[in-house]
Amino acid sequence: MPRDHGGNLDAAVAQYGAGDWIDLSTGINRRPWPVPPLSPTAWRALPTAKAEAALVRCAADWFGCAPDRVLAVAGATAAIQMLPRLLPGRRAAVLTPSYNEHAASLAAAGWQVTPAPDLAAMAGADLAVVVNPNNPDGREWPPEALADLAARVGWLVVDESFADPRPDLSLAPALPANAVVLRSFGKFWGLAGLRLGFVLAEPDLLARLREAAGPWSVSGPALEIATAAMADRSWADEAVTYHGEASLNLDRLASRAGWRPLGGTHLFRLYHTPEAGAAQDRLARARIWSRRFPYSDHWLRLGIPGDAGEWDRVTAALRP
Repeated sequence: MPRDHGGNLDAAVAQYGAGDWIDLSTGINRRPWPVPPLSPTAWRALPTAKAEAALVRCAADWFGCAPDRVLAVAGATAAIQMLPRLLPGRRAAVLTPSYNEHAASLAAAGWQVTPAPDLAAMAGADLAVVVNPNNPDGREWPPEALADLAARVGWLVVDESFADPRPDLSLAPALPANAVVLRSFGKFWGLAGLRLGFVLAEPDLLARLREAAGPWSVSGPALEIATAAMADRSWADEAVTYHGEASLNLDRLASRAGWRPLGGTHLFRLYHTPEAGAAQDRLARARIWSRRFPYSDHWLRLGIPGDAGEWDRVTAALRP
């Protein structure tokens, strides 16, 4: 299955040339948490169990679950690649359209993957995958609906990579025994280069995942940075407020350009354009990179600009 992703700024530079690019092709926060100087041991020493335990406690507090239900991994994508080889069954239903790594990783592990348009169509599957809120259209489901789905499938994987601004959507505080929640660190905190994510599940499955990941799967700098960042609630509150207001502003700019808002999350917005290729080209000539999708000639996704200079450039590029 194709693995099409945003963040491919190299392709933009190859086609349009170098310059001061604004990469809005991902849902990564462009106002990242300010990383302070790190301790020398974060770089010199192997990651310690004590440092990992400190991060897990902080993450569990943020997610609203017990620490023994949390495992830190080298990015949510690492868990997406491991889970199909650890969970039993062969018939998977994946909510579609959505983040394409789930279907691709399942297919690579030998699963029979069936696209599902809604939760009802997933009943009876050995494994069901839901991204909540969904990428790229922002569809969302309350925890009660997902708990009901868990009772009708073998395993339920809920990818909550964009759920940090929406704790009301999270299944983490009341996790069914056959459910797995995936969380990304890099998107909301704007530090995707750390390659850090979390798996929330029953301890037995987490033990198997830890074994599959191998020793020191999360770096010392990632442990130290994420522990401090996830404890910074004032920064998180400000980030949620900013992106809530900014996403509405971006929708207004896109509407004035003749694009129809289709939804999204705090960190990205999706639009129906007259022609996605022309819309992406229009932005690219202003050195703003956006995200197209191979299954739609009209959909274009934009991340949220991070500062006044970026807003000025986006506003000018979208001016009718």
